[in-house]
Order: sequence, then structure tokens, then C-alpha cells
Amino acid sequence: MNQQPTHNNTEEEAFSPEPQNIIWTVPNAISFLRILSIPVIAVLISKRYLVWSLIILAISSASDGIDGYIARRFNQVSRIGQILDPIADRLLIICSMLALGWANILPWWLLIAVGSRDLIMLIEVLILSNNDYGPLPVHFVGKAGTALLLMSVPVLIIADLATTPFFMVLHFIGVAGAIWGAALYWTAGVIYITQGTALLQHDNSHTAERRRAHVR
Repeated sequence: MNQQPTHNNTEEEAFSPEPQNIIWTVPNAISFLRILSIPVIAVLISKRYLVWSLIILAISSASDGIDGYIARRFNQVSRIGQILDPIADRLLIICSMLALGWANILPWWLLIAVGSRDLIMLIEVLILSNNDYGPLPVHFVGKAGTALLLMSVPVLIIADLATTPFFMVLHFIGVAGAIWGAALYWTAGVIYITQGTALLQHDNSHTAERRRAHVR
């Protein structure tokens, strides 16, 4: 009944193969392994095995670029792969920040701010899905917020390795990056809520028009 949200993405479409309905590909296997590494990273952070958490985090982050390159280079772009990547990013942000909060490296109010935004977005996705709409196009503000939050995680881990003035400054930089990331994260959330509401209102108006036409 409804159509998927459309957006101007001509440049990306020109350089990215059409997504396929395939599951068993090398990029998807890498994405699955990346998701499986996230709870390991979180446990290592919470237990303060910070060096090991940084090593696994670095490998996981590198795999994010590798699977995308393989998917485009060997025409293995899949619909499930397009879903797994943002899921992995969200899980890494939430789990890492929970672990940082558990280790008293990051304030809990910041974790609540980020977590509540993702919860609201999940509810919106479910509502849109119930009305036959797919995921909304990713906004650049959301990408920037996600990038800042992801970058703040290793900075905060490194900053907790020592208590010298340099590492204290690094800690403040990491916290500031996380705060700015959360602010952009919420700004994008407001944009997504506005877009989703507009889609549902448009759908409801068309339904009302059809009912009036049927009555006539």
C-alpha cells in the first residue's frame, strides 16, 4: 500500500551495486563476527582490561571498512548487510558506553541520553514498519553524531590508562566528544521523528480521502 521513503542518493547508487537478497556472503560473515565482538569489548572495558579492549576494538573497526570494500568490489552488497552495519554501530555505542559507565569512566547521564534516543528510534522503526514503511534515509547529522560517539570510545579508554595531565586532558576531550556526539545524535533523532510523523500523516490523509471517495 505504502511506498518506501525516497531520497536523493544518486551518487551513492552510481558507485554501489544494487543490494541483493543474499545472506551467506563474506561481508555478512565479517559483520556477524563484528557484532559478536561487541559484548567481548564491553566485558573487557568493564573489567578494565583496557589494552585488550583497544586491540579488539581496533580489529572490529577495521573490519567495518573491509566488509564494505569486499561487498562493493565483488558485487556482494546485500539487503541484510545494509541492516547489519547500522545495528553493529548502535550496539557498539550502547554496549561500550554501558561498560564505560560501569567502569566509572563515563557519566551515567550521558549513557541514559544516548540509550533513550535509540529506544525512541526503535519504537519509530516498529511503527513505520507496521505501516509498510522501510527504514528512513540516514541523515548526515546522524552520521556525524554516530562517528563522534564511536571515536570517543577509544579516546576514553586510552585516557584511562594513566593519570598524568596529558591523559586527564585526553579524558576531557573524550567526554566532550561524547557530549557533542550525543547532541548531534538527538538532533538527528528529532529529524527522523519529524520525517516519520510526516509519512504517517500523509498516509492517514490518503486513507481519509479514499474513505470519503468511497462514501460518495
